[in-house]
Amino acid sequence: MINITTSNRISLPSQIASCILKLKLHVNRGRTKEEQGNAMEKYRATHRVEFSCFAVRMKSRIPVILLACGSFNPITNMHLRLFELARDHLHHTGRYQVIEGIMSPVNDNYGKKGLVSARHRIAMAKLALRTSDWIRVDPWESEQETWTETVKVLRHHYNESLRLLQSRKELMEDKHPNERSTGDSLSCEHPVLPELKLLCGADFLETFKTPKLWKEEDIKEIVEKFGLVCISRAGSDPLQFIRESDLLTQFQHNIFLVEEWIQNEISATQIRSALCRGLSVKYLLPDPVIAYIAQHNIYTEESERKNEGDLLQPLKLHNPTATPRRD
Repeated sequence: MINITTSNRISLPSQIASCILKLKLHVNRGRTKEEQGNAMEKYRATHRVEFSCFAVRMKSRIPVILLACGSFNPITNMHLRLFELARDHLHHTGRYQVIEGIMSPVNDNYGKKGLVSARHRIAMAKLALRTSDWIRVDPWESEQETWTETVKVLRHHYNESLRLLQSRKELMEDKHPNERSTGDSLSCEHPVLPELKLLCGADFLETFKTPKLWKEEDIKEIVEKFGLVCISRAGSDPLQFIRESDLLTQFQHNIFLVEEWIQNEISATQIRSALCRGLSVKYLLPDPVIAYIAQHNIYTEESERKNEGDLLQPLKLHNPTATPRRD
């Protein structure tokens, strides 16, 4: 039996084509041409319905784009795992097919202690994602003149996905059917519009209760219009946090809680501390990222003092009379 993966690493038509190729290699081995033809027809007759049902089932799923916003200072293996966990969970619901993952490093003006230049954070993310064929880093948020609210980042990427989908549809309409491309992730093989969901950890979810950090209307738009995919960590109880919030409870149907049953507590803050002390971080970060950090001497005691004592930019905007912290 030849299995067809439901992974989005290649498009649906490509998956079927790959399986047909494997089938041909299987039925052709050690047989005459007549025997090969008979074997192929027998397989087609037996599995025609299976192929057809699979195609319909995958096309009927809702396409989803996962967006993760954060410092990625530096990007760690855990950041990469979040995407894999979220994709597995959504695929297993039977309702969704994840078609893309996007990392959006925060703007330098966010004001977080120890935040190094977005130029370095984006370069490290690109190195880490070289082995991924469905996740990419997007510099738009970091390239804005100042810090941008998360809800605005979501709006931007959602509008971009619609624009890209529309342009590809127009391109497809201009092509001869036999010349249509089947390798694009955002293609006409999906009959419904893609959904964009914010991917986060449980600690991110709990920041919703931090006074003056979030606008209530922004939280509402995020959970109502877009939705959350939240990866739990050891010791966290995101479900309890949701129950304690009237707003989150109202839109609980649009919040997907994913349990990381293989615990991985890699912390970017602890990684930076280890690097400042000259300790090894091998197997905690991708090797190309470790090499980049060493080459550019990014994390030092001096870099860790950056923005020390400052308020985060959203706290400054939402509470103009606040004074900087003095650590």
